[in-house]
Amino acid sequence: MTKQPEEIALLAESGRLLASVFGYLDRLGLLGMSTLQVNDLVDNFIVQQLEARPASKGQYGYAYALNASRNEVVCHGVPSASEILQSGDLVNFDITLEKNGYIADSSKTYLIGDVSPQARQLATITYEAMWKGIQAVRPGGRLGDIGHAIERHARAHGYSVVREYCGHGIGREMHEPPEVLHWGKPKTGLTLREGMVFTIEPMLNQGQAGVRTLRDGWTVVTRDGRLSAQSEHTVAVTADGVRVLTLRPEERQRVSDAVQE
Repeated sequence: MTKQPEEIALLAESGRLLASVFGYLDRLGLLGMSTLQVNDLVDNFIVQQLEARPASKGQYGYAYALNASRNEVVCHGVPSASEILQSGDLVNFDITLEKNGYIADSSKTYLIGDVSPQARQLATITYEAMWKGIQAVRPGGRLGDIGHAIERHARAHGYSVVREYCGHGIGREMHEPPEVLHWGKPKTGLTLREGMVFTIEPMLNQGQAGVRTLRDGWTVVTRDGRLSAQSEHTVAVTADGVRVLTLRPEERQRVSDAVQE
């Protein structure tokens, strides 16, 4: 479950490249685009510009470079030519990238056009909850500390945490041990050790936590039809804290003394 320094260096390079994919997305005019158009642009950018591989493409039989999860879609939204991004939408793009045999995984929720204050608040608190989890990562800490920090922040703002999906170890494979729950009790669960690398990727719902999977076998939606949002980073446990391997340039101000770049 622990990686050697040279492996973490390779993971950090994959993470740096993946951060640049979101920089590319930030510059796109997403309003009016189909989620399939976004997928194809990202696929081309990863392959042609970054000389890397979209790691989700072909994984478990999945055909696309990203998941596009819009509004009530919690996760695993399948890109579609008929799904057009409209003003007021929330959409999460979840992207994985492999370079030199090592995989990084990250997601970001985008606000499209004129978004309601309620939707904007959900996206903001979800992002903050992810950072609460990241700030709980340190050698000697426990996995339960991460989940507790996320769940406490979500509940304090009236949101529920999806329990069916969790973060995961990552390296040469997209999904490795351990599982990283986004809820839990402090001082419980696996003890964190230097060299562990995993994702933290909470999904918060406006309403109840319940979800269901659509007939396509991929798309997961809220049972009550209310909005969901997600944020995700890949992190490594360091000797004295945590390193965010997929950190985007605009996030550097968020990195506190406890979160090393």
